Amino acid sequence: MKKIALSACLVGCLLCPLAALAQTVGLSGMLGGRALIIVDGSAPKTVSVGDTFRGVKIVSTQGDQALVEIAGKRHTLRVGDAPASVGGGAGTGASGNRIVLSAGGGGHFYTLGQINGKSTQMVVDTGATSVAMSANEAQRLGVDYKSGQPIQMSTANGVIQGWLIKLGSVRVGDVVVHNVDAAVSAGSMSVVLLGNSFLTHFQMTRANDQMVLEKRY
Repeated sequence: MKKIALSACLVGCLLCPLAALAQTVGLSGMLGGRALIIVDGSAPKTVSVGDTFRGVKIVSTQGDQALVEIAGKRHTLRVGDAPASVGGGAGTGASGNRIVLSAGGGGHFYTLGQINGKSTQMVVDTGATSVAMSANEAQRLGVDYKSGQPIQMSTANGVIQGWLIKLGSVRVGDVVVHNVDAAVSAGSMSVVLLGNSFLTHFQMTRANDQMVLEKRY
């Protein structure tokens, strides 16, 4: 069996997503009538109807949706959807080839992205061979991981069962990479690792607490 290594980001990752270059707003969850939103790199913030966070006002909530108002315009957000580019700072001139992330707690770079069109929490991990996720997350995303190649995965808790697969698409912000190698772990993982099978498609630069990924052509 092939053996693949995962870095220390596998253990103890916090769900603390960050945004891409354009202003993005995502609905992470609902707590009663309050919305759990993510705005331009913030940690998830619980906001009540009528209150405003970073220029985003919660107008109303219903079920798994929230109606928000940004710069005088209203948008409907749904739990599980990819973050929406909204507001005056959400220009699309640089869309499709550039991602800008800001460091969160512990200096890690988190983002809310999509795998095969479904939203998921990710963390940039240059120490991971490929994109990696738990079997539970793969099932939630509709990934048929058991048809992949069986492998062994080395973690802080020892060697565990895994599967090597190919993802149809991985998206962060407005940037999409197709046919991405990924590993699915039988163990528990709190967040998807955005490893080198995705990152090698980009020229990466970092300055202080900001990381810029420029897509290679």
